[in-house]
Amino acid sequence: MSRKTQPAMGLDTTLASVIKPTLLLHRTRVLANIDAMARKAVANGIRFRPHFKTHQSAEIGDWFRAAGVTAITVSSVSMANYFADHGWADITIAFPINLREIEQIDALAARVDLHLLADAPAAIDFLSVRLTHEVNLWIEVDSGYRRSGVAWDDEPALKALADSLSRSERLHLRGVLAHAGNTYGARSLSEVRSIHDATVARMTHARDLLQAMTGDAALEISIGDTPACSMLASLPGVDEMRPGNFVFYDLMQLQIGACAEADISVAVACPVVAKYPARRELVLYGGAIHLSKESLTRPDGGSDFGHVALFGPDDWGPSLPGVHLRSLSQEHGIVAVDPGMWAEVDRSVDIGDLVAVLPVHSCLTANLLRRYQTLDGAVIAMAPVL
Repeated sequence: MSRKTQPAMGLDTTLASVIKPTLLLHRTRVLANIDAMARKAVANGIRFRPHFKTHQSAEIGDWFRAAGVTAITVSSVSMANYFADHGWADITIAFPINLREIEQIDALAARVDLHLLADAPAAIDFLSVRLTHEVNLWIEVDSGYRRSGVAWDDEPALKALADSLSRSERLHLRGVLAHAGNTYGARSLSEVRSIHDATVARMTHARDLLQAMTGDAALEISIGDTPACSMLASLPGVDEMRPGNFVFYDLMQLQIGACAEADISVAVACPVVAKYPARRELVLYGGAIHLSKESLTRPDGGSDFGHVALFGPDDWGPSLPGVHLRSLSQEHGIVAVDPGMWAEVDRSVDIGDLVAVLPVHSCLTANLLRRYQTLDGAVIAMAPVL
């Protein structure tokens, strides 16, 4: 049975049905983003294990399956169960093991090829005692992002992990894994390349240490950041790539240089509820509970919570120059308009109209709004709150 809950229709009809902030999905762009990343993985001879936390949708997952994807990444045990229920059988949970979910983890390991992360001997020892099914284990390495993972050059810590693994019958070491989230602070190809090259060098160092300690010469390197996977034509030294945000992209990725605006495949349709010509501002029904509080820093030091575009006959158009969301509260979005743009905005936008807001961080926006409406009106469900 289709997971769509509404038949397709045209954009005018779709927008006529929108009465509150609604997450619109540009199917053509999504499919193009998936295809481009899948082809890059093939060209580089790398396993493509996309992160599904961005879209959290079984139907969109099917679009990846059609592109040849067979292995996926998720961020929680409940998300892994959701996608296992929809036929995915090779799943990495790219989050530190939550030992309080051991029963759920063990049950999941009984029905899928499960991959877990660890960076502490205590977690490995706990799994070794409590698991009744075999799992694959990746050592999470901190290659410079400073979020989670064992330091790439901490040889005693890596030795302790190897020793714990040597005592386990059900944990099978697959390699080292990292998320180089520090690429999100880059603003050029050269910066992304420099961070990526340092990441791979550090991961290789940690992998080589573990290979010498364990005698296993087949350990792999897995990386996962969208900027590097999008911007770099070649990824030597990498065995697996796990980008997620690329499926939608957003303003953050645009600022980094990982995508063009025409690659951004989600936008929030927001009703205009007020206009203030003296202030050159609009007020939208669309606030932090719809868009998140993620922001970019503008050249003048102010905050940018989203860009605004108008709808054309088939999709939303390019974002309006000199127009941005300057602040968000729970339900309100305040749009500031530069002096030179106010006449055009005033002429084009009335109270009651819809505008499209391009999100700063599409992962969080999707997680907040919980379902998609395609431009032809089909509704695509997300997983229940995970």
